[in-house]
Amino acid sequence: MPSEITMPQLSDTMTEGTLVKWKKKEGDKVASGEEIAEVETDKATMPMEAFDAGTLAVMAIAEGGKVPVGGLVGVIALAGEKVDEVKKKYAGGGTAKPQEAKTPVIEKVADQQSYVVASHGEIHETGADMHNASRGTEQEVAAATAVVDAPVVHHGNGGGRVFVSPLARRIAEDKKIDLGQLKGTGPGGRIVQKDVLAYTPADNGGAKVAAAQPLAAPMTSGQKTVIAMTKMRVAIATALQRSKQNVPHFYESIDIDVEDLSKLRERLNAKLEKEKVRLSIADFISKGVAAALLRHPVLNSRFDASKNEVTQYGDVNLGLAVSIPDGLIVPVLRGVQGMGLKEIRQRSVDLYDRARAQRLKREEQSEATFTISSLGSFGIREFSAIINPPEVGILAVGAAEKRAVVRGDAIVARTMMTVTLSCDHRVVDGATAADFLKTLKEILEEPAMLLV
Repeated sequence: MPSEITMPQLSDTMTEGTLVKWKKKEGDKVASGEEIAEVETDKATMPMEAFDAGTLAVMAIAEGGKVPVGGLVGVIALAGEKVDEVKKKYAGGGTAKPQEAKTPVIEKVADQQSYVVASHGEIHETGADMHNASRGTEQEVAAATAVVDAPVVHHGNGGGRVFVSPLARRIAEDKKIDLGQLKGTGPGGRIVQKDVLAYTPADNGGAKVAAAQPLAAPMTSGQKTVIAMTKMRVAIATALQRSKQNVPHFYESIDIDVEDLSKLRERLNAKLEKEKVRLSIADFISKGVAAALLRHPVLNSRFDASKNEVTQYGDVNLGLAVSIPDGLIVPVLRGVQGMGLKEIRQRSVDLYDRARAQRLKREEQSEATFTISSLGSFGIREFSAIINPPEVGILAVGAAEKRAVVRGDAIVARTMMTVTLSCDHRVVDGATAADFLKTLKEILEEPAMLLV
């Protein structure tokens, strides 16, 4: 029996996806696990893989077409099956029926691919920067029916035809950008993603509609700008509000002396220079947090409010927030407790790069057990972050900076860092949170503890 390729539900609120690009054509051989297309949701563009090996017999949807969850995308003729017969069978449309969008049976709490709620910060790969941000879900929408986009051709203000890629068109729609005002840099003058992302209101004769959270620009007296929220910003707003309304937060802060850690980092980077690896303080913090979580597993857990169940984990999966246009996405560094500092750095960089290119797989964006948020690169000394349910804690990391501190009877300059732990009081008690912070402080103030 032919293998039907259907639109996967990549989050608990996803109702449809857009097929951005086919990587194969009809008649091509495909292997199990091989990437055959790119699919865009309101969260990200991700690769779609074949589950079975065979020959791609039917491409049921054109590039740019929208398909509801469970709807037919393509068909693979398995070994021994004739491609022509499979094509004939599906000539009038596939047999797959769109399924009702629903929460995955495995876990009803939100755990879709991490589409970040920018609770307080973002990753910047410089100096003492750390990962950050909370994750959230899209605004819930009604189930959609299958709609295939018209050919991706638009007419500008002058009536001329404008060719645009499906992804660029989708981004332009979200940002309320008139494609007729853009100049394409793709093949044949086609407007591509980077052309839309490079657009600013000034390009459109001072238009007053811009993408959410644009770069600050001077405004004249009496001027006002209407900001159209993208779907990503709506998702961020919805998830943040839900977390603050439904999760009883409490906060605890502690100062950590990272003078010795900073010196150790400098020595290790000198040794690793030939390997072109440069550790950041973020890597030490990730390693330290993982070690502390293993000693305090209640914080390395997820809470299912619908079942009143807490699941604790022996593996630490840390979310690493990465900036993308109009929001953040959180790739997950899985099993960080078993990694050395160099491996943490290398894997983190790989995740950052592929997240910005929107080339992450679903499993690389889900099931984080703890989140770290940082505003250190902005010089923020101390702040509180919003929890990413179903996780029960998030660590907000401030800047590592020289401060005057008392050592014995003397005032000395030391590199200090303030961290604030936000906890879900339904699962975590104040004393438990304090013990976790005490352990983290001990580990980071004596870096040799990272080897124990």
